[in-house]
Amino acid sequence: MSPKFFNPWREIDRTHNHLPHWQQEGASYFVTWRLTDSLPKALLDLHYHECEQWIRLHPVPWDETTEKEYHQLFSTRMDQWLDQGHGSCILRTPAHAEVVAGALHHFESERVALISFVVMPNHVHVLLTLKPEWKLEEMIHSWKRHSANEINRQCGDTGALWMKDYFDRLIRDRAHLNNCVRYIRNNPTKARLRAGEYALYESPFAQSIL
Repeated sequence: MSPKFFNPWREIDRTHNHLPHWQQEGASYFVTWRLTDSLPKALLDLHYHECEQWIRLHPVPWDETTEKEYHQLFSTRMDQWLDQGHGSCILRTPAHAEVVAGALHHFESERVALISFVVMPNHVHVLLTLKPEWKLEEMIHSWKRHSANEINRQCGDTGALWMKDYFDRLIRDRAHLNNCVRYIRNNPTKARLRAGEYALYESPFAQSIL
């Protein structure tokens, strides 16, 4: 399944919890979700307050420039905080990271085409193309549920593992796709992780991008 880029002329499904979510049938996405203890409450409260204020001043639909500004202000800052390694970072344990990787691969070709992903110590980045009959929130919920149940079983725990919300971005064009591949590839080095502290996957397509 080839990557499919955002089409501004086609219908967009917009939802909003703490964060805005845009979907388009059969599109490609860059998605991030994180552990419940991955960020201190004070940072989260600041982030959501500033994010919601900005969104009130910039109501959707956004043009490309406005969307880029949103991600520069908020997504980039969130990624920087996550890479600082807050919380328990239980995904640093190879067995737990492999549970997440296995969950991501479970519906490969059937519901989703994985382009690349990285399981970091306290969060996950995934670049994917979704089959038209599936919703992004359905896939993320399935991945979270399966991995949380198995990791909790391994840890002898029953608490919530993942934060409810997630970050997603529609892939606009080939240049955007290439940048996301490179970001995922370089994230462990940027966060100063050693081999065995993360799980990285690249499809043959992603491997061809230098």
